[in-house]
Amino acid sequence: MINFWDERYAAEAYAYGTAPNVFFKETIGEIPKGKLLFPAEGEGRNAVFAAQLGYEVYAFDTSKEAKNKADKLAQKYGVTLDYSVGDLETLNYPESYFDALILIYAHVPAEIRTAFCQHLLRLLKPNGQIIFESFSQEQLNYTSGGPKNSEMLFSEAQVKNDFPNVDFDFLTTEVISLDEGKYHQGLGSVVRFRARKLS
Repeated sequence: MINFWDERYAAEAYAYGTAPNVFFKETIGEIPKGKLLFPAEGEGRNAVFAAQLGYEVYAFDTSKEAKNKADKLAQKYGVTLDYSVGDLETLNYPESYFDALILIYAHVPAEIRTAFCQHLLRLLKPNGQIIFESFSQEQLNYTSGGPKNSEMLFSEAQVKNDFPNVDFDFLTTEVISLDEGKYHQGLGSVVRFRARKLS
């Protein structure tokens, strides 16, 4: 998987563009300034946007090529990211440290997904917020991107299982039009939510 992402991100063009995700851009303003964590952040488009707005931005990905592209984008816009390369369980982020989690197309293998999500929740402060958009299981009916393995895709029931002890402001499955670089183009089915950690 790491080799796959290094290969994709090694190209000069940004695989998913440099503009922030639309849903994230529309909802970030509702989060007070603080420490944000961007798991599986890729080439940095969302992290850089948040840094431009004055948030303290932390991000990670398993791809060193992703970090290289994110650093280049951050330099272009004159902002700083705390961007690490590695797996979540090896990065040693402190618990109850972040004010918000930003999960935008953070698809991980099914066998670690629940543990991954619940580990992230432990890093979030009580009352901390989550912004989430990922492909739904219905995405297999579309050609606009995402994993071809249904087990790596989300349903609303899986979200509720993977994120216990949160209060959902909303949780929806929607068909949207994607225009994010080369690899997210056309109609797609996504699961979206905003939520707050209860304790």
